[in-house]
Amino acid sequence: MPTPLAGYTSYKGLPPLAGLCSLEEAARPGLSVEECVRRLKRFHYAFKRLHHILTARITAEPVYELKTAFAHHAHLCAEHATAIRTRVGELREPPLGLDDVPHPALEAFFDELLAAPTTEELLVGLYRAAMPAIDAAMERYTRDTHPLTDAPTLRVLRFALMEAADMIWFGGMGINQLVGEAGEERMGDWVGVLNRQLDLAGGLDGTSSVGPAVPDGLSSRPAQPDLQDIPRRYSKTPYVYDPIPKRDERFTDPWNQGVNAEAFLYSEAYPPRAKALMMLYKRLREIDVPEMMASIISQTPGKPWGYYRDMSRQVWDEARHAMMGEVGFVALGVDWTQAKVTFNWSYRLNTECTPLERHGVLYFIEQGLMPKTGKRYEWEVAKDSGLPLMATLQDFDWADEVLHSQIGRQWYVPEFGGLQKALDFGDAAWSKILSNWAAVKEQGLTSHANWWPAVYGQACAAAGAEPDVAVMAFSETYEGKRADLARIAGE
Repeated sequence: MPTPLAGYTSYKGLPPLAGLCSLEEAARPGLSVEECVRRLKRFHYAFKRLHHILTARITAEPVYELKTAFAHHAHLCAEHATAIRTRVGELREPPLGLDDVPHPALEAFFDELLAAPTTEELLVGLYRAAMPAIDAAMERYTRDTHPLTDAPTLRVLRFALMEAADMIWFGGMGINQLVGEAGEERMGDWVGVLNRQLDLAGGLDGTSSVGPAVPDGLSSRPAQPDLQDIPRRYSKTPYVYDPIPKRDERFTDPWNQGVNAEAFLYSEAYPPRAKALMMLYKRLREIDVPEMMASIISQTPGKPWGYYRDMSRQVWDEARHAMMGEVGFVALGVDWTQAKVTFNWSYRLNTECTPLERHGVLYFIEQGLMPKTGKRYEWEVAKDSGLPLMATLQDFDWADEVLHSQIGRQWYVPEFGGLQKALDFGDAAWSKILSNWAAVKEQGLTSHANWWPAVYGQACAAAGAEPDVAVMAFSETYEGKRADLARIAGE
């Protein structure tokens, strides 16, 4: 028997309902608002926990490609948590309860990921268990909800699904290269713990019933298990954040402060093309900013969610800046590993300063980049270098730094009630940690070897150009100075 829908046609055959779905799809009931909110809160919890886990592992992750990817994925998770947070507030419910744990087994699941003791186990937990579980739960939501009435949520989840797929792809490639099938098999017991935790939680979205269930309209929620029934392995011992920056074997001589990049860049004695090469070193060296900022985020609890979202955006930007340096070196035919990328700054800030002092140093540096002698100058040098790629890199580097200055004004300056006090605090904190040039040399940690001639020579050879004798001879170090060329008290 034909239904009323069978005889309905839109005007001249135009797609009905703004192209969202067919009339037949829209005529079927979907999830209740209550059920939508319940599931969305679980998605929010998952993205928020993943943001925290990825951020917490940036500093101590030695592999550069993973360090930068964790910064990217943490940013994406923060963005999706924010979008879901906003959507929950539109569904007849203020965004209350978003920081509550939706299920103790789900909490144990993410605790277990955070406590994963090795890079390999972390990768498997994140990209074989957690990300696919979120992806599957969001796909299920898109099938279960009403495509017309809940169109705003579907738009939010469309972006989340796209980027979840990207993250899963990257993680899968990482697992293939760094773990392998045999490695995954050895993790079978731990993966079993993760799967059991998800089962006890009723899946990531709580729609799977395990044991006694609580009826809930169109879904069945699992009953809350006794805490002793939830298995744990690595998370039996609470996770402790590791603030020590680690680098892979390509980063040799990490205490080296033998080439004062700023002294070269701001000198009138050297040509723009050579200065562009030194700016690429400065960009690559910015990998220490995510290492340091991750410690601020991880060790500063209790802030509004906007703080973590904005700070994570900056962490990702700084990781991109490091990759800009990598790309620039490779494009010029230079082996970037010959440039001794120090971790002195992030190491000492993370181990000798409070999170607020670290933020103060960061903000003080950012303010120094705002005048015409800062990022504008670097962009002008890049344009004059004759290297179009350099102009592109510095153009966006400058734009990012303007944004970062605004982030600092919103979240750091109010701690002091005024700009000058905030700047003075950061200036003092920076001076406190940058006076170890002689100490690390005396301890045998580095000889502060001058790596510049080798890097500059490679660039000249790749370009078929004769090295400039004066440029090749540059040998000024950071002894007694910091990166804004200010002398350090007592030296």
